[in-house]
Amino acid sequence: MMVIGFLAAVSLIRRLSRNITPDPRLITNAALYSLIAGVVGARIFYVAHHFDQFHGRGPLSIFAIWLGGYELLGGVILAIAIIIFYLCYHKLPIRHYLDILAVGLMLALAFGRIGCFLNGCCFGKPTNLPWAIRFPYGSHAYYSQVYPDTKRNRPDPYLTLPDEFFSHYNRNGKTFYDLKPYEDLTGEQKDMVKNGKYRCLPVHPTQLYSSASAAVLCFILYLFWRRAQKAGDAKSTKRLFAKPGCTFSLMFILYGIARFFIEFLRDDNPFEHARWAVYKGGTVSQNMGIYLTILGIVLMIIFQRMRTNESK
Repeated sequence: MMVIGFLAAVSLIRRLSRNITPDPRLITNAALYSLIAGVVGARIFYVAHHFDQFHGRGPLSIFAIWLGGYELLGGVILAIAIIIFYLCYHKLPIRHYLDILAVGLMLALAFGRIGCFLNGCCFGKPTNLPWAIRFPYGSHAYYSQVYPDTKRNRPDPYLTLPDEFFSHYNRNGKTFYDLKPYEDLTGEQKDMVKNGKYRCLPVHPTQLYSSASAAVLCFILYLFWRRAQKAGDAKSTKRLFAKPGCTFSLMFILYGIARFFIEFLRDDNPFEHARWAVYKGGTVSQNMGIYLTILGIVLMIIFQRMRTNESK
């Protein structure tokens, strides 16, 4: 789904930038560099965010990206930094390209979040809504429900499984309990986790919420970009927030707000009480959403005050 999103975004970006680029290959190259940077940045952010998951697995587990484990914000930050460097290196109009990038990025995200749904990460809280979904035994959501989560102020698990569902081992004088693989369960146990009282609780499909949100944001940003293009063609310098760079700024504002509220329905990210957190008790992503919104507002004001005839 990441690849599909990437190809869709590149196709859209190439189409929207055909009037400002001297060579379409520059757009493709920039997209390839941003894809690599996005994967690396998303992985680095995830590892830093969930470093305790890699304890005892060996350093090579950090590079096992095929097993999943990405944080979107880390990928976006590094990818944008690489793209800005690339545009500067080739002396391309940065603000114009960033506006188009914003539209393509939301399109890529709409597909990427479907990948999150298929992988089972970024899951939501338990709910009884009619569109709630159940993930299978051994999924990310299931692990979350059968273990306490002190980082989310949940001292007791949602599901209390009998002791025989776990494998026990000792390390450094402490006893640890690992959920048994599905293949090691008895026939009765398999039926209980698939159809009985120990199956996964239904949860919000927050991945699909995020996908739908990204698709809507993509459409809104496209309309905003078209508005700016028409203002530029008509040389209407007085139209508010229609200058190059404003669409890119709006992406931060809209995404930051959307992510902040979707986080209330997610059940995977730990709460943050660090000094840097504006919203104490919110998640890292909620605080990042606040910072992104503030950044977008600041950039919007800066770009609005810049001269329209500047190529960058």
